[in-house]
Amino acid sequence: MQRHFDDMQLGSIELFVLAGEQGSFTAAAAMAGVTPAAVSRSVSRLEERLGVRLFVRTTRQIRLTDGGKVYFEQCRQALSQLVEAEREVTGQQAKPSGKLRISVPTPYAHYRLLERVAAFRLQFPEVQVEVHVSNRNIDFAEEGYDLAVRGRAPQDSTLIARKLEDAKLVLVASPSYLKLRGKPKSLEELAGHDCIQFVLPSTGRMIPWQFMRDGEEIELTGSDAIVCAEDFLGMGTLAVHGGGIAQTYRFAVERELASGALVELMPQHGGCSRPFYLIYPHARHLSLRVRSFVDFLLR
Repeated sequence: MQRHFDDMQLGSIELFVLAGEQGSFTAAAAMAGVTPAAVSRSVSRLEERLGVRLFVRTTRQIRLTDGGKVYFEQCRQALSQLVEAEREVTGQQAKPSGKLRISVPTPYAHYRLLERVAAFRLQFPEVQVEVHVSNRNIDFAEEGYDLAVRGRAPQDSTLIARKLEDAKLVLVASPSYLKLRGKPKSLEELAGHDCIQFVLPSTGRMIPWQFMRDGEEIELTGSDAIVCAEDFLGMGTLAVHGGGIAQTYRFAVERELASGALVELMPQHGGCSRPFYLIYPHARHLSLRVRSFVDFLLR
């Protein structure tokens, strides 16, 4: 195999990845034990070799260019694979280690993932887990995430999606609301009730409610008396306190249904669900910590 890199070039790539991860030449220099000027010169040599500008530099910060983002992600994965290969050869990779960054929406975080993260850490204590609970879309390359949980499979061919479950939906209201407004007996009657809706952050649109009718799945959008944004769990809290009728995941209101704080409405039109997927970038060799977490979660 023809040699493409010398030691200085590989060192420049390492410093470039550090700078991209930290968003700062100074922070990268502190981690590498060199001066900020040395990091800047190293990145400049790399840019000259490639003929591509990797960073937009200002007096206060650095930011990856579009080309820099692509190169950064590829270099980061390649360096990670080199580290994993060394550990495997030297016998140091018996256990997964390092930082694992995960993005997960609020309902799945609180009622599914976080308890599993705790169990994963008991089994793999050398893995540092950083969980970001948010319903917004993320950029794996730009933001440095290893994994994400989302409610739909991505169209991006560079990402792998593994289904975690089909989460059942349920229509609920509190006894106090039903005493005041009455219990709807048909889907058509929902138009006359206070419906608690959730606005999807990625689109700014309300998520339609899903029901089964005559063996077919239909979608309805009720009134928007109360609208929740950002935090999906807010709908359940509002419903418990008499704010109106909400459709949410059954796993998020199981305790309230069991205690009587919420009542299930029109179960004859239930049976619908929404999927949750575990998503991560496609890589020929996943790091051991990512592979271990994927296997653990899918079990």
